[in-house]
Amino acid sequence: MKSDRHSAIRDLLVKTSVTSRITNQEELRRKLASKGFHVTQATLSRDMHELQLSKGPNGYELPNNGEDDDDDEPAIHEVLQNFGLEARQAANLIVVITRTSGAQPVAATIDYEEWPEVVGTIAGDDTVLVICANPRTARAVKQRIEAHIA
Repeated sequence: MKSDRHSAIRDLLVKTSVTSRITNQEELRRKLASKGFHVTQATLSRDMHELQLSKGPNGYELPNNGEDDDDDEPAIHEVLQNFGLEARQAANLIVVITRTSGAQPVAATIDYEEWPEVVGTIAGDDTVLVICANPRTARAVKQRIEAHIA
């Protein structure tokens, strides 16, 4: 979902750079909505930050003229591989054990991924509590986390 939205933003910026420019967030939000991506201003701001968009005199631009089209998937993979040690499930909750001081980056990255199964996260120093709606979705999230840790 998030990677699809990021791809749509990239496509819009590449296509409009030839014909016209996107000069404000509201314009970008409307164009995304016309493609089926209805987002809040906060989500769009986060996406723009993650995509490292810059705003010049002619509107928003992709970094490196749009040539660096890296997927955002490595972010969660790298963070969990660097900090994650283990994931345990208890009903609809997942406890992710991390290296010391690793809980905050893991929780923030999970939050930014906007996985629909995740209701929220709470981070300590070396432990992240991931809250899911039910045990079934928690099991799926646990497996996804473990795939990145392993």
